Amino acid sequence: MLFRDRICAVVAAPTAREMARQLREALKLTRTVELRLDWLRSVNQDIDFLGWLPMRSNAARIATCRRKANGGRYRKSVHEQSATLLHYVLGGCSWCDIEVETLQFYESLGLQFPKDLMERIRKHAKVIVSFHDFRRTPRSLNSILHRLERCGGDAIKIATQCNSIADSLRVLALAKGRRNVVAVPMGDAGLPARVLALRHCSALAYAAVGEKTAPGQLTLDEMKNLYRADKLDRRTRVYGVIGNPVGHSLSPLMQNVGFQARRLNAVYLPFLVKGLPDFLQAIAPLGIAGFSVTLPHKERILRHLDDCDPLARAIGAVNTVVVRGGGKLYGYNTDYVGVLRALERRVQLRGSRVLLHGAGGAARAAAVALAQGGAVVCICARRRARARALARAVGGEVVERRRLRREFFDAIVNCTPVGMHPRANASPLRAEELNCRLVMDLIYRPRKTRLLQLAERRGIETVSGVEMFLAQGSAQWEIWTGLRAPVAAMRRAVLQALRREEKKSGQ
Repeated sequence: MLFRDRICAVVAAPTAREMARQLREALKLTRTVELRLDWLRSVNQDIDFLGWLPMRSNAARIATCRRKANGGRYRKSVHEQSATLLHYVLGGCSWCDIEVETLQFYESLGLQFPKDLMERIRKHAKVIVSFHDFRRTPRSLNSILHRLERCGGDAIKIATQCNSIADSLRVLALAKGRRNVVAVPMGDAGLPARVLALRHCSALAYAAVGEKTAPGQLTLDEMKNLYRADKLDRRTRVYGVIGNPVGHSLSPLMQNVGFQARRLNAVYLPFLVKGLPDFLQAIAPLGIAGFSVTLPHKERILRHLDDCDPLARAIGAVNTVVVRGGGKLYGYNTDYVGVLRALERRVQLRGSRVLLHGAGGAARAAAVALAQGGAVVCICARRRARARALARAVGGEVVERRRLRREFFDAIVNCTPVGMHPRANASPLRAEELNCRLVMDLIYRPRKTRLLQLAERRGIETVSGVEMFLAQGSAQWEIWTGLRAPVAAMRRAVLQALRREEKKSGQ
């Protein structure tokens, strides 16, 4: 093994003082650190940081000076870049990252990388030869790999922008059977593969201490503590949430806390899925055992299932999938449970009149749950045909938007994404349209949406989407594991994250 700790903390800051602070923080969690020297804003800061850096350390410190043309911030010449790397190697860095473009620059002049410079670097440090493409994942990855191998480094690194999950699988495949390859899938679609990279034999996985230096990069705390990337192995059961967008989801926090509380060898990841085939083809290669489904795939996933729970089939939407033997997909709907648990403690459902705003997958689950609970279900939605179809399915009625000022309901439930983070200032309904005893929003982030704020000002009882989120999420966890979910730990983690977010935003 090239590195004792395979999660590499990326230290990047404009000042020597902040670089030093980040380095101290990084060393609390890992003994492998990349120093992004190209982020230092001046020669004086460079000199100060070099002077501060201890000559000896039991940590693997990687000197990196990425040029602007290659996704970094260094604006000086290739010669000055090479000299900077040498200074830090002589100053105590045990590794040095040399871009293949730097080597090619000398080749373009009919020269080799200065022999004396390379010899001095190799005398004191090991070398990573790196390739980056911030636009796409090239088709010719294997030829790039072989070209890097010919450069004679101790390790090679390939980092490419992954515009699909399929791209990220191709990047991970580069590390198979090789102990010295660092495979870095960049971009939001590549995020799950970043976490799984060490499991797929990559020599390193990078994580930010401060500001992120590459697309899709996770923080050191997320990689080490939330996803436990360095603890994952071939026996780890992989779960996830698929959606578009999906970066806002707190499901990874909730489900991973649950796994850790029960000491299960499992991980839950966010998959940005634009097209379902892209994800479905990755189930077997990544060893995915189950997944959550969110917008816009809750109804689309049905046609890809091998079988389905009767309740989910009646709802016409699935938010939970189990991967059974032979890769067969079986669907469930736990949104139903979430709505019932959140509302039945506050509203006598039988005989009540409940308005659902929206007619998508979440609304379908809510409508079936409420109808079976004995409520009269009313549907108000922008797409009238869908509203009529849903109302017919549950024996309910369609209510036109213009009637809301004159109608009264026992409860109004928002089933649309309007008001979701980061567009938290929007409300799907106006204050004068909230004529009811209770308003519930299925959105949980933010915890108190604009809609709920409007309801509170009118003296209306409110129910946050957090209640449904926790109920449906814990039900998913139990379907996958067959164990009782540690609901208290999951609730505590979610509420703490939402409170931190509210505090940060000044809400």
